[in-house]
Amino acid sequence: MILDKDDYYGDYIVNRNYFKGKQADWQYEHFRFTITKNDSIFFYVTEKEKTIKVYKGIISTKNPYNHSERLVINIEQPTHHILSTNPTTFRNVWDFILVFKSEKFNNMYFHKGKWKPIREHN
Repeated sequence: MILDKDDYYGDYIVNRNYFKGKQADWQYEHFRFTITKNDSIFFYVTEKEKTIKVYKGIISTKNPYNHSERLVINIEQPTHHILSTNPTTFRNVWDFILVFKSEKFNNMYFHKGKWKPIREHN
């Protein structure tokens, strides 16, 4: 899969299938984000359905190797620890995941998807 900027637009949730368990479930219920077609990013700190705080910023992409574009996030300061660095993109044949390096949680895995309460997933 070769990515361009348009591929990054959408809603992202924690990928609970990558590393299953209580920590992934907790992260899923507390963090998600949206990238809009006007290049805005809204990172939501949540308590399940309830939004506690929103971090706002803008995105761009860069193409350092003349291949897939990489996501660059410019977020308002102060920012959340999950957003302190740009994510790494891991591509599969038909999709991709974004991995953020968190000083508190280490690697956090996000993929496109709509948030639903966990009980609806089980």
